Amino acid sequence: MEKWLKDDERLDYLLAENLRIIQSPSVFSFSLDAVLLSKFVNIPYHKGKIVDLCSGNGVIPLFLSARTKGEITGVEIQPRLFDMAERSIHYNQLENQIQMILGDVKEIPKHLGIEQYDVVTCNPPYFLAHEASDKNLSEHHAIARHELYLTLEEAIQSASKLLKQGGKAAFVHRPGRLLDIVTAMRANRLEPKRMQLIYPKEGKEANTLLIEGIKDGKPDLKILPPLYVYDGNNEYTAEVRDILYGKEQ
Repeated sequence: MEKWLKDDERLDYLLAENLRIIQSPSVFSFSLDAVLLSKFVNIPYHKGKIVDLCSGNGVIPLFLSARTKGEITGVEIQPRLFDMAERSIHYNQLENQIQMILGDVKEIPKHLGIEQYDVVTCNPPYFLAHEASDKNLSEHHAIARHELYLTLEEAIQSASKLLKQGGKAAFVHRPGRLLDIVTAMRANRLEPKRMQLIYPKEGKEANTLLIEGIKDGKPDLKILPPLYVYDGNNEYTAEVRDILYGKEQ
């Protein structure tokens, strides 16, 4: 086990997928948002080329590998997170399906090729560069959470460049940026087709937005039923338990 882990890292289970992932409380640990996005996006099962932008420690590529036999490419700008993702991929023996690229999302279409991909997913930084979500963030967390190196518009622009006509792009973000997201998607030939709002519990405001668009698609947005994370007893709802742990037999 020691050869796989560094410093304060740990090996966590991705329970529904029967996979393991390397995490670190001081460097990076994935959130529920990544899990929700990986389950929300429509992906082809038998083949296809998929790119995940802002991959962090590789959590979304790992989740997607359980849903498809297609090729998956993850893109991460931080060397430390890229290294964690690489080791997780090798630990799970998925190097023949998933490859990680250390690079800038803004430049990645030139590297990977224009209009070569069927699906793009992205869990981008949520906060504007000047917003203080947490003044005690480590550098790794600050880059992952704030638009220091990548803005929402730049992420959407890169996703569109990577996608073939008719390809799908899916994003997770904050509901407060909905109009910015839709505006940027349409400006980059991504027509919003499916959207879902995630609520902490009934009676609370939505705090997460999932949205999927089709490149050069026709206007027709479907709003999916709301998803509630916790029930009245502050325990995961049945829907979220199924997402995290797999459907109970």
